[in-house]
Amino acid sequence: MTVSLTRRVDDLLAGAFVSAGLPSETARASRASRPELADLQCNGVMPLAKATGRNPREIAAEVATLLGARPEFDEVSVAGPGFLNLRLSAAFLAECARAQAADPAHVGIEQVESGLVMLDFGGPNVAKPLHVGHLRTLVIGESLRRILGAQGIRTLSDTHLGDWGLQMGMLLSEIRRRWPDLPPGSLPPLTEADLQVLYPQAAAACRADPARMDAARAATAALQAGDPEARRVWSELRRISLDAQMRDFALLDAHFDLLLGESDVQKLIPDMIADLRARGIATLSEGALIVEVATAEEFRPMPPLLLAKSDGAALYATTDLATLLSRKREYDPARIIYVVDQRQALHFEQVFRAARRAGYVGGIELVHAGYGTVNGPDGKPYKTREGNVAQLADLLGDAIGRAAERLPETPPGLDREQLARLVGLAAVKFADLSSFRTSGYVFDAERMVSFEGRTGPYVQYACVRIGSILARAEAQGAMPGAIAVVAPAERALVLECARLPDAVASASRNLAPNEIADYVFALAQAFSRFYSECPVLAASDDAERGSRIALCGLTRMVLAKGLWLLGIAVPGRM
Repeated sequence: MTVSLTRRVDDLLAGAFVSAGLPSETARASRASRPELADLQCNGVMPLAKATGRNPREIAAEVATLLGARPEFDEVSVAGPGFLNLRLSAAFLAECARAQAADPAHVGIEQVESGLVMLDFGGPNVAKPLHVGHLRTLVIGESLRRILGAQGIRTLSDTHLGDWGLQMGMLLSEIRRRWPDLPPGSLPPLTEADLQVLYPQAAAACRADPARMDAARAATAALQAGDPEARRVWSELRRISLDAQMRDFALLDAHFDLLLGESDVQKLIPDMIADLRARGIATLSEGALIVEVATAEEFRPMPPLLLAKSDGAALYATTDLATLLSRKREYDPARIIYVVDQRQALHFEQVFRAARRAGYVGGIELVHAGYGTVNGPDGKPYKTREGNVAQLADLLGDAIGRAAERLPETPPGLDREQLARLVGLAAVKFADLSSFRTSGYVFDAERMVSFEGRTGPYVQYACVRIGSILARAEAQGAMPGAIAVVAPAERALVLECARLPDAVASASRNLAPNEIADYVFALAQAFSRFYSECPVLAASDDAERGSRIALCGLTRMVLAKGLWLLGIAVPGRM
């Protein structure tokens, strides 16, 4: 396994700290705040000065002397009250670049030991289309799945379908009312589009007419009691919805290992509630069943988790708690990450506390990776011009259409429709992932599809451009050689490529795909500077040409990996 440049420098720092009689815990390098002075810096001496009773500059000077004698460094100097500035040698940089280029599987990304991580994202409801509210959960969840997987972490993704409860009873009773002559357990030839019309009409009718609501509740009770006819109709409705939603998943390239729903844990709920009541964890309060989750030290007490309403009806919290119990029993993961709207933070904190109090999750780490809203130009959650919630397919279609308008004349042999799809989706995903997930952002398809500025198409084009350079080099018979670091732009590009493992580790630790978006944009800019300052095919000699071709190959490998982590595909040509 390739050891990253940063890890190698950290090991050298640790060795120097120990040789100087210091603990090595703070021997860590980071990017230099002033790149014109150094490649990396270490601020780890300062915390040790008080503990050792020594002057920090004297400590830093001793460490600098030890490091400066090594071939990996051109210069190690002390700045300010005890900061270490590290300038790496060209030979060491070239060695690290060659090692990274020789690791196409991981591109230098360090593999970590970890138990199974489950990711819960997507969360569609049966009979309802995916809408703008599903965009971020799908894009962020899929990116996190890839980031964790790139570190060798085993993941299991589940979309957790909303396929149970009163909404299904409303549909079942409405179908019986409209098609009374259908044989029991059969369904008219409905499509997803039909369901999108049928469900809102059924729900509105139930709200307006108590008799219709009673019929919906009776249909729900029959379904939940296992009535075979209701089950057959429900199963077909679920299939119709899921088939349509899977097409949206495929368009966004979101992968799910499991497609389980609320229905899959219903059988656990009666015993779970009985267990919680028997142990005094669930108690009655004004007829409702609750679980107290507040702690004594909280300034503002946490409201209790409502497990069942006074009429006995189960709630989302009931299903979520049963789902946690099921995941523990079936998969026993080390961690479960819920990629769900930040506005659900209270709900998940209540569910997590209740699960821990009940002893249902053992040592599982439970994480709510919340996110902000997709907003319109007014800064409020995105709506259509008619004031309705925008469907996801329409939102993506708008971006793809605008990308098609921006594309130049398509070269022969290139599928313009496919290219527009790749560029439009790159635009949407990059915009969504460009800021930390808890921040909302304005959906502006026209700005997103620009090939200039901090956009997905800009980074995509940089990757395609490098591929074109490599193809021309191959056509001319120019071969990659041993990477050498001579020009400042070469140094900057090698250092930027070497940052990929650090960016991935940080994005994984913080559950922050925006750090990968920041990284690939910076790498694309570094390549642009390199290409303008360092001729590749017109290099002065074969050795220089071969080195720069190899550096182009490394950059493309790293950039493509970074884009893949964001769920962005790279076209062959643009």
